[in-house]
Amino acid sequence: MDFASILLNVMLGLALGTLGGLFGIGGGLIAIPVVGVLFGLDQQVAQGTALVMVVPNVLLAIWRYHQRNRINLHHALALGVTSFCFAIGGAAVAVSLDAGRMRIAFVGFLLALAAYTLLRAFLQPQPGGTELRYPWPWLSALGAGAGALGGLFGVGGAVLATPVLTTVFGTSQVVAQGLSLSLAAPSTAVTLATYASHGQVNWGLGLPLAVGGLLSISLGVKLAHSLPERLLRMLFSGFLVLSAILLALEV
Repeated sequence: MDFASILLNVMLGLALGTLGGLFGIGGGLIAIPVVGVLFGLDQQVAQGTALVMVVPNVLLAIWRYHQRNRINLHHALALGVTSFCFAIGGAAVAVSLDAGRMRIAFVGFLLALAAYTLLRAFLQPQPGGTELRYPWPWLSALGAGAGALGGLFGVGGAVLATPVLTTVFGTSQVVAQGLSLSLAAPSTAVTLATYASHGQVNWGLGLPLAVGGLLSISLGVKLAHSLPERLLRMLFSGFLVLSAILLALEV
C-alpha cells in the first residue's frame, strides 16, 4: 500500500471516527458497509477490518463520555461482563455463516432499529435522565443480548443497547451512548480476536482507519453533547438508514 492510499484511509478514519463519537458506536456500524463497498470486501472481512479501528476508538470514546457524564462502574461491569461472554458465541457463529445472508439480515435489522428510534424521538419528547429506571443488575440481560448481536454482526452491540437504555431504562441519549460504549469495549475486543484468528482481518486497511478514528472521535463526542436530545435521536435514526443503504449496495 503506497503513501497516498494510507493517507486516504487515515482521512476516511477521521470521518468514521467523528461519526462514531457522535453516535457512541466507535465507528464500526458505518465502517463495515463503507469498507465493504469501497474495497470490495466480503461481510466477514469487512467486519473484522472495521473492528481494528473500532477497538481503540471505543476505549477513547468511553473516556471522553465519562469526562462529561460519569459512567457508573457497576453499570459498566454488568453490561460488559455478560456482553463479553456472549460475544464469544456470536463471533464463533458469524465466521461460519454465509456472507450474503448475513448482509441481508444486517440490513433488515438496521432498518427496523432506525424506524424504532425515530418513532421514540417523537413519542418521548422529554429527554431521559442520568439514573436508571430499573435496578442495575437488569443490565446484565441487556449485555447478554447486545453481546451476542455484536459478536454476530461485528458492531459491538452498542447499536442495540442505546435505544434500549433510553426506552426501557429511561436514560438520556448521551448517557445511553456512553454506557453502551462500556458494553462494546470487551465484546469488540474478543470479536476482533476471533475474526483475526480466522484470517478475516485486513490489517493494512484497518490500522490507518484506526489512526484517523483516534484523531477525530473526541470531536464527535463533543458534538453529541452539544445537540438537542430529539435532534440527536433523529440523526441516529438517519445514520442507521444510511448504514443499511450502504450495506445493501454490496448485494
